Amino acid sequence: MTDIATHTATEATTGVHDAEIDALFSATGVLAKGIAGFRPRQSQTDMARAVANTIHSCATLLAEAGTGTGKTFAYLVPALMWGGKVIISTGTKNLQDQLFLRDIPVVRAAMHVPVTVALLKGRANYLCHFHLDRTQQNGRLTSRDDVGYLREISRFAKTTASGDKAELSRVPENALIWNLVTSTRDNCLGAECTHYQDCFVMKARKEAQQADVVVVNHHLFFADVALKDTGVAELLPSANTIIFDEAHQLPDTATLFFGDTVSTSQVMELCRDVLAEGLTHARDGVDWGALVSTVEKAARDLRLTFPPEGTRLALEQIASSSPFFPALEHLKAMLKQMAEVLSTQAERAETIEQCRVRAIELNVQLEAWNHTSLHDDQAAKVLWIEAFSQALQLHQTPLSIAPIFSKQREGPPRSWIFTSATLAVKNDFSHYTDQLGLSNEPAKSWPSPFDYAKQALLYVPAQLPAPNSPGYTDAVVDAALPVIEAAGGRAFLLCTTLRAVKRAAERLRVAFEEKKFDWPLLVQGELGRTELLSQFRASGNAVLVGSQSFWEGVDVRGEALSVVIIDKLPFAPPDDPVLAARIAEMEKRGLNGFMQHQLPEAIINLKQGAGRLIRDENDRGVLMICDPRLISKPYGRRIWQSLPPFTRTRELATVQQFLALRPN
Repeated sequence: MTDIATHTATEATTGVHDAEIDALFSATGVLAKGIAGFRPRQSQTDMARAVANTIHSCATLLAEAGTGTGKTFAYLVPALMWGGKVIISTGTKNLQDQLFLRDIPVVRAAMHVPVTVALLKGRANYLCHFHLDRTQQNGRLTSRDDVGYLREISRFAKTTASGDKAELSRVPENALIWNLVTSTRDNCLGAECTHYQDCFVMKARKEAQQADVVVVNHHLFFADVALKDTGVAELLPSANTIIFDEAHQLPDTATLFFGDTVSTSQVMELCRDVLAEGLTHARDGVDWGALVSTVEKAARDLRLTFPPEGTRLALEQIASSSPFFPALEHLKAMLKQMAEVLSTQAERAETIEQCRVRAIELNVQLEAWNHTSLHDDQAAKVLWIEAFSQALQLHQTPLSIAPIFSKQREGPPRSWIFTSATLAVKNDFSHYTDQLGLSNEPAKSWPSPFDYAKQALLYVPAQLPAPNSPGYTDAVVDAALPVIEAAGGRAFLLCTTLRAVKRAAERLRVAFEEKKFDWPLLVQGELGRTELLSQFRASGNAVLVGSQSFWEGVDVRGEALSVVIIDKLPFAPPDDPVLAARIAEMEKRGLNGFMQHQLPEAIINLKQGAGRLIRDENDRGVLMICDPRLISKPYGRRIWQSLPPFTRTRELATVQQFLALRPN
């Protein structure tokens, strides 16, 4: 077990670069002189020392830094000074852009260090000249919006230096047209492409190779481990320092990429490309429409073996008599037949040969799914399916990523730094370290500089029903309304399910009309996440109803967010096939799956949600957790003791009085 109690203050302050760190972060240092609003914070300086010493000794550090510590500067300063070749991996593309466009330039300018910096994203973020040309020629567009978007993208292609679609704000990031003008690992022609010399993906990778600091994101980092297709593999051998920011996301991200997923949507994409390439290069060779339609039908039939979206089943939960298995065998047969036909035409175009290879690779992935036998090497994996409205995904997920991740960290000595505001449960890092195989590595925590006892209340309302009660969301809204009214709007209502988001929004909309509240009501799904947050900040008195995507990575400072309401403790769904398998495996070893896995996971998630409330030293607010289990269950004490030290109350009048003191 790794616990911060094992690390003394003396250990944190003895290091080769301590004096330089103290000078850099002092009130008269270069950061204070070069960065507007910079003020020394002891916890930030202490963390920077620990990071500098970790870099110096090519060691590993787990660094939990409470909100307001300033962890970004605490790792950037030593990394830019002494890190050598540095890879910084972030939890989201938004944070990745913030680091590259704002934080690193600010620190680099203040410190006058001549480091070069590159931004590297996954290939789906970069415009592809080949696929843009093909889409313009084929004209296979499905909506009027796509026609306008394609025109915008075509103009963008002539002026952009990076090809990063984030630069083209006039075309939504999730617009379907992007799928037709970007490449995937499967359909990239590589060095055979006529546009290879101008390729934006290759250009980004070349810049990353040459830069001192490269900013990536976790999905990109781990996709590379699994697919060797992101450019990170080429960077790792020369990297001296690896920093994971928002490191609490690593177990889930690594699990995603260390497993394997094959989807009927991949089959449909292959069929789309086979038809396009066949008609372009070998129209007279095959009845391409007939060839593609048989595979498409087999993929659709496989999807229809399960009810509408929302179905998640482990392999052993699928009855051997299920139509799923014969439908799967039929899809394999149709894919094999397609590959054989493609082989007769492959010499006519490189793109047709590529489609043949893709068909074979998809079949190999599908072969792992067999209800009669599981290979011995799959004993440590969970096989499960997930149904969506238009697709069926077949997953193989490892029970533990610790041995795989540990293997990835082997090789030449380098420093590894894992940092987040939420890595520990009541100062105990063991849940996190066990997941990643980091159990013997040093872990340190620096508390937030905020005065939570004065700045915030933790309110758990009395007399709420059990969370599994039929009318629970209605009861949450009834309890929340007087708090929202006392705050004058200015609230997040964070739910654990999309169904609860929908019901809470319906109830609030009716209540606002009845009471003639004119606060904007913003609901996840009605607008994009970025647009919702922009409107929330701009209005100053809005109420936002959202689910998991608003629990972290959201920074709203000042009065605009004065109340965060959480409907339930964020336990993972009990029917999750991977969770069920992991708990069963733990219990085979005599461990308590709930106390040693589900509870720590929920606490770390809750800490993230709670972290939305107080974002700077002038913020004030109320964290309202509606779940009565926080009080009624023995484990509830462990949960609230892991949260910041809020003043606690169960009285609505105390909350109303606290909010009434809000400064004008």
